[in-house]
Amino acid sequence: MSDMNTPASANRPPRQPRTGLTSTGARKAGSKSDRSRAREFALQGLYQHLVGGNPVDDIDSFTRDLAGFSKADAVHFDSLLQGCVAEAAQLDALITHLLDRPMAEISPIEHAIMWIGVYELSHCLDVPWRVVLNECVELAKEFGGTDGHKYVNAVLNGIAPTLRAAEVESDRGQVKKPRA
Repeated sequence: MSDMNTPASANRPPRQPRTGLTSTGARKAGSKSDRSRAREFALQGLYQHLVGGNPVDDIDSFTRDLAGFSKADAVHFDSLLQGCVAEAAQLDALITHLLDRPMAEISPIEHAIMWIGVYELSHCLDVPWRVVLNECVELAKEFGGTDGHKYVNAVLNGIAPTLRAAEVESDRGQVKKPRA
């Protein structure tokens, strides 16, 4: 029973910040860029395509009506959704040889995240390869299975040297050597 003189807010837990990390290690909504949000919406759309077989135009219309879409980079969303669906067979061909199981056994969430990663590595050269991997790992932490982020990271790390050879080699060559 609360005291009549105590304000209602005194009985509530302290307000949590909107930025930073959640308990699972994923970024909170306030920390996300417009492109990160576009990836989240593209992931939702690709999931609808993979699981329900929904037409991409229907998915696009539905997704644009979702709360928060106005904060996403709509051009990047279009590129990811349309591009991943149009190039699904090519994306799967790049992914399949790095899997330790048949594609049918991969979660549709991880499958869609890997599509996003491979598509961005192939077509979004303005996004550094390490950013692509990090963004996909973050998606997998937030939406995927318990250790799905590790699997996504391993597959995309295996593909990156093929799709971004010079960039990956340059980055890996810049690893600081210990001083003697």
